[in-house]
Amino acid sequence: MKEIVIAILLLIVGFVLLIKGADFFVSGSSSVAKLLKVPSMIIGLTIVAMGTSLPECAVSVTASITNNNSLAVSNVIGSNMFNLMAVCGACALFTPLVVKANTLKKEFPFSVLCAALLLIFGSLGATLGRVDGIILLALFALYLFWMIMSAKKARKNASDSDSEDYEILPVWKCLLFIVGGIVAIKFGGDFVVDGAVTIAEKAGLSQTLIGLTIVAMGTSLPEFVTSIVAAKKNEVDMALGNVIGSNIFNILLILGIASTISPIAFIKENMVDIIVLIAFSIIVWIFAWTKKTLRRSEGIAMLILFITYMVYIAIR
Repeated sequence: MKEIVIAILLLIVGFVLLIKGADFFVSGSSSVAKLLKVPSMIIGLTIVAMGTSLPECAVSVTASITNNNSLAVSNVIGSNMFNLMAVCGACALFTPLVVKANTLKKEFPFSVLCAALLLIFGSLGATLGRVDGIILLALFALYLFWMIMSAKKARKNASDSDSEDYEILPVWKCLLFIVGGIVAIKFGGDFVVDGAVTIAEKAGLSQTLIGLTIVAMGTSLPEFVTSIVAAKKNEVDMALGNVIGSNIFNILLILGIASTISPIAFIKENMVDIIVLIAFSIIVWIFAWTKKTLRRSEGIAMLILFITYMVYIAIR
């Protein structure tokens, strides 16, 4: 009983460190981006997406290093589901999310492609090996290059009003926030993995179940908070960019690093979850493509689908 209590406390402290660490990292990184006059959609797809994905990265990489690979892959899949269905769905309740043509034709299908690639790798050998991880990291590098080129192009057309959307911090504070955020995220990831594994073992729960639910939702809280705040401020580009960018980062960067460190074995449940993730992605893509907007009705449908699948995970 004492170990369970300590594990729960570790989990809570870890989540607090992850969330606040990501918050500081995003604030510092966004200020640097603003000084370079990078527009909000690019910031959402890169700086903010990377910052809010750091908790997932910390948890999955730590899990891989400690050979808790089921937690590594289920955390990423669960986080992507939560980002897409719960975060976007909740944002649509506050304000209609207008989806730009560029997002529909490029970023959205690329995120679906990343999930499909993960399914293919898992189907071929039931393992995400080091070669697969290197391929994912190479694709991430290409994605980052594409975003940098897009940022340079957008910078030429950036208006002065872009710099008014967010508070610009002094350079010294940017560095402090970035370094402090990374340190908090590192230790937060350690605490979350240790706590989650202990709870799973003591309660007789699988690492896959813990990763898809408690850990995935906990590490996705930065995306949730960032996107909700952005939606309430009518920064729908930032809200959507954060979610789509985070999902791409989670698969390419996080699983790329984790599988390069230690090959990840896929179990039957992992494959089912990836198929459902692809199905959810296509459904949201169709919603967005049909009306070019995610409205409250679509948001409610997305939340219902997410809750239904969470119930299925709990009872399977």
